[in-house]
Amino acid sequence: MRGNAFGDEYNKIDAKLLKRLLKFLKPYYKYVFIATILTLLVSALGPLRPFLTKIAIDDYVSVGDKPGLLMMIVVLASLLLLNGLLRFALTYTMQWVGQNVLNDIRIKLFEHIQKLSMSFYDKNPVGKLVTRVTNDVEALNQLFSSGLVMMVADVLLIFWIVAFMFYTSWQLALLAIIVVPLLLVVTTVFRKKVRVLFSDLRKEVARMNTFMNEFITGISTVKLFNQEENQLKKFDEINLNTRELNIKTVFYYAMFFPAIEMISAIAMGIILWYAAGNILSGAITVGILIAFLQYAEMFFRPIRDLSEKYTTLQAAMASAERIFQLFDTEDFVNENANAELIQKFEKDIEFKNVSFSYDNSKWVLKNISFDVKKGETVAIVGATGSGKSSIINLLCRFYEFQSGEILIDGRDIRTINAESLRKLYALVQQDVFLFSRSIGENISLNDENINDQDLLNTTEAIGASTFINNIEEGFNYKLTERGNTLSAGQKQLLQFSRAYISKPEILILDEATSNIDSDTEQIIEESLQKLLSNRTSIIIAHRLSTIKRADKIIVIHKGEIREIGNHEQLLEHNGVYAKLYNLQFRDTQTVKQI
Repeated sequence: MRGNAFGDEYNKIDAKLLKRLLKFLKPYYKYVFIATILTLLVSALGPLRPFLTKIAIDDYVSVGDKPGLLMMIVVLASLLLLNGLLRFALTYTMQWVGQNVLNDIRIKLFEHIQKLSMSFYDKNPVGKLVTRVTNDVEALNQLFSSGLVMMVADVLLIFWIVAFMFYTSWQLALLAIIVVPLLLVVTTVFRKKVRVLFSDLRKEVARMNTFMNEFITGISTVKLFNQEENQLKKFDEINLNTRELNIKTVFYYAMFFPAIEMISAIAMGIILWYAAGNILSGAITVGILIAFLQYAEMFFRPIRDLSEKYTTLQAAMASAERIFQLFDTEDFVNENANAELIQKFEKDIEFKNVSFSYDNSKWVLKNISFDVKKGETVAIVGATGSGKSSIINLLCRFYEFQSGEILIDGRDIRTINAESLRKLYALVQQDVFLFSRSIGENISLNDENINDQDLLNTTEAIGASTFINNIEEGFNYKLTERGNTLSAGQKQLLQFSRAYISKPEILILDEATSNIDSDTEQIIEESLQKLLSNRTSIIIAHRLSTIKRADKIIVIHKGEIREIGNHEQLLEHNGVYAKLYNLQFRDTQTVKQI
């Protein structure tokens, strides 16, 4: 009973998923209609060949009518040619529809992933998401390009074959289909086994992609700590599981197809046995026997194909289930339906009693309140894990805060269109991300309003033009993944250029100068001054020179604001900031003495 209930549940899920998948065919309904007509014609033409063969043997060969036989050969050849042309048209039409549907699904899926909040990415590995957009979508290819239509074609073909068989000889027809119950048992066992394997196999592929993405991203750490052997063992485990599942799938296929062939042979044997006793009496002609042998062979072929296509359908359902789970994920930063655009930053930014938790249990920020006036430079300092970067994440609306208000010019940021809000900012982070594109594209981010002269002026102002001019291709030089061929300082200069060229009204620096090398330190300092000049800035930094110049310093400790003031005021207060300053200053002096 439990097994049946489980099966019924999966059937319901399949029906629901299939209905959702078929919605993607709606824009191409005209082509699907054409394919349906072609399917009807192809399925009807197939059984005509054995029927015409019977006529040719009984009516022309047996009586020596050569002109009539020649005419039948021409008819058969024409039928085969027409059938081939119709199959070509059907295959091309459905492949065209299938590829367009896959394109639509990928675009919608990618679009959906872009809208998901940062908290979603915190919980889901990259490899898993890559698998959804690539492997899982590709698994739907056979479903849309040929699966469903050809399943219908096979069903219709079986119908026409049975109809022709009964029309030709109902006795032989009954004998031919006597093995169908055995066929159904074999097919049912096969599809149940293979369905589970396909589902497990997709999970292992996603697991492998996740592992490979993490491994390649962290390859320097793996090599540094000599973890190659351990990583190989982990990969070997995943790879072995994938291999075993594939071998099990091959095993069931290797069992299934010979079983179908054996059942087909049994059916043919029964036909021959019956025909042997009746052909001499004239109850059955040679033409009928040959036609039935062809019908029997044709009858089992679509049944075998149906079983194979059913497994394709199941594989597609397993992938569709994961794709729609992603589509149904609504982990968004809530966008107010009446959200208004913000064109310009005019007065101030204000945090009012803001509290925030990433997991709704452990508070990262507690009752945070402060303001940033237009034109001010405000520094936020504190120990690692105190909540500094979380303030930036909330200001950029990467996450939703649980209580309080964040106001820009007196307007709650939750009532402002997120896209227009982020246009006010330029965020420069500690971890520089560069795309596998040219230097120019990494700075402009393909903004059509930015021209070559803008790139040149920006990089000269920031100080990045020196190293760019030393590269033969200049702005056209294509970076490797994450810009690994550049030094940390060069990467940071490109990120500063990216921020500068966007002309932000509010500049946010999140530990942006913590990883620079000594060769570019002076250039970075000069670039930083140009970035900060005449601009509202919020800085999270450890470098004392940057913090000391700030109009206001906010000291965060364990998610709470402990002190606010400028550099001199906080030193006089002799609190948390003074301790941090004295500790860093002492370390700096020690390094200088060494």
